[in-house]
Amino acid sequence: MLPWIQLDSAPIPEESGELRLKRRGSEFSIMLGSNELMNSRLSGSEEALATLSHERIKGRARPHVLIGGLGMGFTLRAALSVLPQDASIVVAELVPAVVKWARGPMSDVFQGCLNDPRVAIHEGDVGELVRRSKAQFDAILLDVDNGPDGLTRRSNDRLYDFAGLRAARDALRPGGVLAVWSSGPDAGFTRRLGDCGFTVDAVNTRANGKRGGARHVIWLAVK
Repeated sequence: MLPWIQLDSAPIPEESGELRLKRRGSEFSIMLGSNELMNSRLSGSEEALATLSHERIKGRARPHVLIGGLGMGFTLRAALSVLPQDASIVVAELVPAVVKWARGPMSDVFQGCLNDPRVAIHEGDVGELVRRSKAQFDAILLDVDNGPDGLTRRSNDRLYDFAGLRAARDALRPGGVLAVWSSGPDAGFTRRLGDCGFTVDAVNTRANGKRGGARHVIWLAVK
């Protein structure tokens, strides 16, 4: 078996940890310590984050979508495949190196999706962008951590507390959807979404789509 080779590392702003980009043949992995955050062979639940969200807003003219977390581009590519040509997508990525990796060693994984004219990259905290946006987005898709229980950055928890969820609701247009990816279920988070005025569905999905893999959860919360 081919060995893993570390290609690069990057600090996480305001945190002590760092992300590491590794490659084994054509396979890529982004690690935090001993935790694998994402792998280029596992894309099913990230793609579902986009396609399930689109079902909630399908038919809207000029939909405006915010994706929190670039990752390996699976959510972005899936969104581009279903959204109309008059859509606009903002991808907020906190770690500039992740954008550099997307345009460099992982360019084959991204398949040119960053060059789509519908896409704009915002290098910064998605939470800050949400808080200063009012009735701007038709969908907000969050895949910035391990889910409501932050792993990579403690301040990510602010996205999922009552204040963060109310800010997300304010940033959505009427009938808009907040979609949140998680590595596992969280009944308390489901209740919190409801308490913030959302109509909530928690959907079980698999890391590798129809081929199986680890069980993940996507919350679809409609304003």
